[in-house]
Amino acid sequence: MSPTFRAFKVRNFRLYASGAIVSNVGTWMQRVAQDWLVLELTHSGTALGIVTGLQFLPALLLGPYAGLVADRFPKRQVLTCTQIAMATVALVLGGLTVSGLVAPWHVYLLALLFGIGTAFDAPARQAFVVEMVGRDELANAVGLNSASFNAARLLGPALAGLLIHWIGTGPVIMINGLTYAAVIVSLRLMRVSELHTPMVAARDKGMIRDGMRYLWRRPDLMMVLVTVFFAGTFGLNFQLTSALMATEVFQKGAGEYGVLGSILAIGSLSGALLAARRVRIRARLVIGSALAFGVMALVSGLMPTYLTYALVLPLVGLTSLTMLTAANATMQLSIEPTMRGRVMALYMTVLMGGTPIGSPLIGWVGQTFGARWSLIVGGGLTVLGTIASVLYFSRRRGLSIRPRLLPRPRLDVLPQTELLGEKAVVGPPEPALSPAKDPGPRVA
Repeated sequence: MSPTFRAFKVRNFRLYASGAIVSNVGTWMQRVAQDWLVLELTHSGTALGIVTGLQFLPALLLGPYAGLVADRFPKRQVLTCTQIAMATVALVLGGLTVSGLVAPWHVYLLALLFGIGTAFDAPARQAFVVEMVGRDELANAVGLNSASFNAARLLGPALAGLLIHWIGTGPVIMINGLTYAAVIVSLRLMRVSELHTPMVAARDKGMIRDGMRYLWRRPDLMMVLVTVFFAGTFGLNFQLTSALMATEVFQKGAGEYGVLGSILAIGSLSGALLAARRVRIRARLVIGSALAFGVMALVSGLMPTYLTYALVLPLVGLTSLTMLTAANATMQLSIEPTMRGRVMALYMTVLMGGTPIGSPLIGWVGQTFGARWSLIVGGGLTVLGTIASVLYFSRRRGLSIRPRLLPRPRLDVLPQTELLGEKAVVGPPEPALSPAKDPGPRVA
């Protein structure tokens, strides 16, 4: 099997990936349809930013509790419940739109409810990857997950643009509600005995605080988190910025807007496939790709025509995905298994939780000063925030960001690896993950 796709040798991961690609296509279709619906109802970039912010607000407020749930309960069952919840919200929003009863406040409320489901889904989904494939194939599986997500981004927006023109926004949103069944079926078909499930964290007081203290004592991980925060808050607002550029700057319709999302996904998919081939992890890659992403986002805002803007978007996608996959793998390979849910919840809180702040702000900038400035300001703040993160956390404990390769873990003992900048320090060994027994009845 090609090194790029080596994680597919694991049956459970193959099942999960097949269900995820179907669901991801539906998710991208709904994102385009929902944004277009908001613009049709309000003709306001600020309203679009508010909807996006409400959808990510629960990640900021509930992320730590969602991580605790991921550590305290079987992740497969948690994921089944979150898929059902998000499917219900999509079907309700689609039904309101088809019936002609939808109003802006409906979209605001349902975006918030959808965000609650996403907040509990994200940490369980992130931490579940290593349980399916083990530590040796984690970096490859993370890259393949990103490739799946961005292959869906390549197809979903373009398909949504066509379907919105043919059948309207409501049916497109309802189609997404039905695609969640693919993930639920894949979860039920998994062989639980083949999952590498660690011991469930025992219930105790202060578990969320323990996760926060664990991160604060790791300046190497804090540097990654702060970098991701600036990129996620101010730079990763593609659905907002592309909508504003398509409609206000280039005077295009739904079809051309959907094409921009697919073009962006070409670069993102390339970045994900390159990440899947990578067997060595460098913390330096997170910083370098974050700086490159900020610069490319800024440059895209200066493009004079629809064509030149579209030509720059693949580079924006490539740099952003390289940053995200490197950050994700760095975090997961550097933490203790019993802390994985809480730490990844905090990571997702930082990545998505800044959107309620950044998205309305970037939307306001675009509406007040022009759509181009939403990209210029977002890219500039990403660059400045990354530089500030490196300067502060490198000095805090004398971290070095000179590259040094992460040693490959032994098969008999899985060491707890702490990435100090580019230096890998092997700490006390942790027990090898063993296949889990069936936790009981499966949740439908």
